[in-house]
Amino acid sequence: MLIIPAIDLRDGRCVRLTQGKKDAATVYDGNPVEIAKAFEDGGAQILHVVDLDGAFSENRTANRRALGEIIRAAGIPVQFGGGLRSFADVKAIVELGATRVVIGTLAVEAPKELEKLVAMFGAHRIVVGIDAWGGQVMTRGWTHGDQTSALDLACRVSKAGLERIVYTDIERDGMLTGPNIEQTCRIARTSGLKITASGGVSSLEDLKRLKAVSDCGIDSVIVGKALYEGRFTLPDALRAVAETTNSPRSVE
Repeated sequence: MLIIPAIDLRDGRCVRLTQGKKDAATVYDGNPVEIAKAFEDGGAQILHVVDLDGAFSENRTANRRALGEIIRAAGIPVQFGGGLRSFADVKAIVELGATRVVIGTLAVEAPKELEKLVAMFGAHRIVVGIDAWGGQVMTRGWTHGDQTSALDLACRVSKAGLERIVYTDIERDGMLTGPNIEQTCRIARTSGLKITASGGVSSLEDLKRLKAVSDCGIDSVIVGKALYEGRFTLPDALRAVAETTNSPRSVE
């Protein structure tokens, strides 16, 4: 179970939103590059960076600058997403040096472009972010509802040749109420994809519960607010999952 610390950027600063609401942001002290280096020093093997301004179709210059600085400074891979809604957007991020690129809206609205991206950059590099509220897909910075269910989109993505999705339960994101393990496992089992869980992690117990059911296909988890608010440290999280064994059965 890979623990992936999150760095959410807004106007070049590190923030966290509650349920993806742009008017419910908490700004955390610290330069994003320094935060990235601290996570690296704490044992992170990969970082998850999000351009919140891009997700809301606002000015993204400061965040792209911060992303470039993080990639150059960090000695570990960087996964990036937020507002990447065209082939050119994705290409620019790949050229900047991101190891994985997470796309959401584009996967829903332009599936042929998704196939083109996989063919060009490889299934290992293109990740689809499936963000859901009540099981239904949300797009464009979580502001637009779609008639597609998260489960149906995951199956469509699998047929397109993708290997991984990031599944976010928006209702739990930033709420520190625990991840939606049942739904995440259901999507993993049905689609056959590798799943990075996202949203709601609040305690070491949450991480242990995810590790215990990792046989269903959840192999990693993004953690943000719990780390920033001192619920636990990254080394604590890494030790917790290392000491937890997989359950012999998956969540039903």
